[in-house]
Amino acid sequence: MAEDNLPLDEFGGAMLASEMPVELSDKTASDLAPVFDVPVNISAVLGRAHMSVAQLLQLGQGSILELDRKVGEAIDIYVNNRLVARGEVVVVDERLGVTMTEIIKDGDQQS
Repeated sequence: MAEDNLPLDEFGGAMLASEMPVELSDKTASDLAPVFDVPVNISAVLGRAHMSVAQLLQLGQGSILELDRKVGEAIDIYVNNRLVARGEVVVVDERLGVTMTEIIKDGDQQS
């Protein structure tokens, strides 16, 4: 069982993935091909509202729900419940769409 805890040098100097150099300029879209078919959930959040269950039950067709955003304010775009961008609502062929105006980097997330 002592063989299970061999140092890395006994495996021919194997390098950890975190130690491998990353050449971003050598990467192409075809390198991502294995993940192209992975489904993701995308949400565009126009705004939020907080209410009690009683208030929710009183809503009906034609009710107006006031959101916490102002007209023209950027909307949040989430991928798998993670904020990734901000954007604006647009109309494309009589359908609503979203155009991204800002990409959110890790650590810049403020929601």
